[in-house]
Amino acid sequence: MPNTIVKIISLLTGCFLIYLPGWAHNGSIAYAYPLGAITVDGNLSDWPGNAQKYPIAMDLSPAKPKNEADLSGFFQLGYRLDNHSLYIAFTITDDDFIEDTSENVRWNTQDGLELSLDARHLLSGSGVASFMYSKKLRNINNAFYDPWAGTANWSIMEVAMVRNGNTRIYEWRIQLGNELEVGKTIGFDFHVFDKDGDGSFTYSAWGKGSEKYMNPNSLGDVLILPTTTKLGTLSGKLKWDKPISAKLPGQVCLIANKNLWVATTLDSQGNYSAIVPVGKYEIGLRDRYYRTDNQVFGTLLQKPVTVDVKAAQNTTARDVIIPSTPVPDLLPEKGVLFDFTASNPSQVDNFIETYMKYYSIPGVSLALIKDGKMVYHKTYGVRNAMTGEKVDDNTLFEAASVTKPVFAFSVERLAERGIINLDQPLYTYLPYKDIEYDERYKLMTARHVLTHRTGFPNWRWMNESGKLDLKFAPGTGYGYSGEGFEYLKMVIEKITGKPVEQVLKEEVIEPIGLYHTFFSKNDSLLRVKANGHYDNRPSKIDPPEKPGMAYSMHTEAAIFTRFMIYLLEQKGLSPAMYDSILTKHSEDTTYHPRYPSYIGMSLEIRETPYGKSFGHGGNNGDFKCKFEVYKDLKMGYAIFTNSNTSDQLLENLRKLLVEGKDKP
Repeated sequence: MPNTIVKIISLLTGCFLIYLPGWAHNGSIAYAYPLGAITVDGNLSDWPGNAQKYPIAMDLSPAKPKNEADLSGFFQLGYRLDNHSLYIAFTITDDDFIEDTSENVRWNTQDGLELSLDARHLLSGSGVASFMYSKKLRNINNAFYDPWAGTANWSIMEVAMVRNGNTRIYEWRIQLGNELEVGKTIGFDFHVFDKDGDGSFTYSAWGKGSEKYMNPNSLGDVLILPTTTKLGTLSGKLKWDKPISAKLPGQVCLIANKNLWVATTLDSQGNYSAIVPVGKYEIGLRDRYYRTDNQVFGTLLQKPVTVDVKAAQNTTARDVIIPSTPVPDLLPEKGVLFDFTASNPSQVDNFIETYMKYYSIPGVSLALIKDGKMVYHKTYGVRNAMTGEKVDDNTLFEAASVTKPVFAFSVERLAERGIINLDQPLYTYLPYKDIEYDERYKLMTARHVLTHRTGFPNWRWMNESGKLDLKFAPGTGYGYSGEGFEYLKMVIEKITGKPVEQVLKEEVIEPIGLYHTFFSKNDSLLRVKANGHYDNRPSKIDPPEKPGMAYSMHTEAAIFTRFMIYLLEQKGLSPAMYDSILTKHSEDTTYHPRYPSYIGMSLEIRETPYGKSFGHGGNNGDFKCKFEVYKDLKMGYAIFTNSNTSDQLLENLRKLLVEGKDKP
């Protein structure tokens, strides 16, 4: 640390307020000190004249502001204990102010400010409440699972916005209650949004990281400090135990106690530096495992790194050294299912439980098939990572796109009875107004839907226009599409005169025995549904009101094996239909699998050294799952997870169970 900075700290530690240069807090640490009487009116004359100004533009949108006149500014902050409130004042320069007062106002149609707070700031994980403010927009995003964030509302906020030419002031008072505590850190960040008359849209933030409205790890840190606080600089280095090409983690945690800790950014060489209150700190990584470039590294230190930070000094900690050898993949040379017995499932259990730790997967439901029968079923982990409620045999998971082959089976049953012709254009059963402007849609058949050859996008909302369109003429190419299944659902309801859930009950649920399987919201489902998770943050339990045949099935592994075994035994359909189901209809050429793979009728078929397999995966974001059956071996598995981070588990499970570790 340069001597000039040491002198600044020495001069300021005895002052009523301590203000440090913006660059000294490493871009994501700020210091809040007591304030005098403040009136929230957009007039900052009652703020201390020497209050530190933190720039708003530490992290910019991909489309950058043109210059400082286009968008720039700073914020100041402090607190009052008498009303348990944090005060924040923003001064924004913007030469083109846009205010949307229409009924369709959204966050990106105007200038505005979104404030995000993690008041509890727990090392173990807590939630964010995010407040979007403009003249007509008062949105709140709440982390429902967090006791503070889940109940936060506009009643704890006092906000004033005043414009003066190209400058506008936002002044906030946020009542934090018991969460405002001297000697504590809170998570804080924001987005300042700038919409210009030329249609451009940019934004600025303070700390780095995306999804600030929901991700506490993307927020900066605010230290709530008394005026007598003495500060020092803590510096150090994180490095591998030997040189490797993998990127280092981006942050380390400096932990004084459970209430006062900060995450500080590393440079490209692994160096960090932060100004913190004096005292003893433990330094390390927040998570036990670090994932990068499809590798997982353990971060548990053989010996904790601790250091005493002294006032007005630069204290250098010893290096934090993490292992450069990736954790073991646990994959055998030969699949364990060949010799598996339910009396000795330890290798399977160890694999699942270890990968759950590697990839932060809260919950799993697993079932195994051998010799054409389910031979093992087990649930692991929790329904909700915050509450710790366990997954059990009754817990249901979103099956996502695994819904598609179940719905397809019902359509194939109807086709065999002549209720629908798989090759008759769907518009002859039910015209589709959303796409009737394009005459090509009249070529579309049920078989095109089941083999992903409709020409529809996966979902219309993925298009910039939000409009349903055709990417190619039906039958002329491959394009995975949920939209096609929604159209086919409407056709089935029209020609049968029944709701699709009644059709599923008659054609699939009752014949196969898929009880305890649901396709839309009901009281039973709400009682047993797991929470999905994004990076270990629970999602709300909110099943769809109406069934979606591309995504809305809820089930679990043991029950679902009944469907898998039904297909394996080729029941319920003619041999000719099964031949068609397992025949190549389409091929996804965007990826290159190890073994030949193609699309049958709503099933992925693989030609493996162990014979043909069939199955399907599912991905609803916060739920991911997969099933696969090896036809000749009469083996298979079904796995359901409530996490967005389970890809490697799903990908490697077939190697553990059947195919073994990849050979060179």
